[in-house]
Amino acid sequence: MNFYGVTDLWTYVLGALGIILLPGPNSLYVLAVATARGVREGYKGALGIFVGDSILLMLTALGAAGILRTYPALFMVVKYAGAAYLAWVGVNLIWAAIQKWRNKTATMAETQATAVNMQNPFKRALVISLLNPKAILFLLSFFVQFIDPTYPTPAIPFLILSAVVMVFSSIYLSVLIFLGARLARNFSQRRRLSASLSSGVGSLFLWFGVKLANASLH
Repeated sequence: MNFYGVTDLWTYVLGALGIILLPGPNSLYVLAVATARGVREGYKGALGIFVGDSILLMLTALGAAGILRTYPALFMVVKYAGAAYLAWVGVNLIWAAIQKWRNKTATMAETQATAVNMQNPFKRALVISLLNPKAILFLLSFFVQFIDPTYPTPAIPFLILSAVVMVFSSIYLSVLIFLGARLARNFSQRRRLSASLSSGVGSLFLWFGVKLANASLH
């Protein structure tokens, strides 16, 4: 079945849904922001993710992955910059957990907002989304499987595939934002539990950084 240049729409929909549901630095950061600063700030972080994803999708359409393959040194610079940034966010979250354990009067929101500099979640989420060259390569390899190369207007199937991903992402991040706000209320009087959550998310960010540092073009 060919739907405006998309060769197998429902297979793509199922695959995109699975990809969105996989935990990653984008979703975890939005969850952390919502937990620390509430629904409004969580949506600011989500907007940063949307803008970053849109840029990556556009770069994918323009052949950014091919440029990274042509210039491996550029890929290495972006890769290690992204890995360092993710690791830095992780270290700050873990440090927030330590401070939470030490300071009995500090709230989870105070320690997390200070440690991760959540005063501007849009910019930080945008950087987290963009500093992942592996995402460009993944998007390219995933998208091209569902685009009919003979379709006269290739921009149409690309926009359809992009819209599916963005709709799933918006719904998923909205769920995480309201979940984070609920967690904030439940954890406000549970210092050890909130510190454990912060350290757990921080450890995942460190793992994402290590994983990105070991990523390759192949």
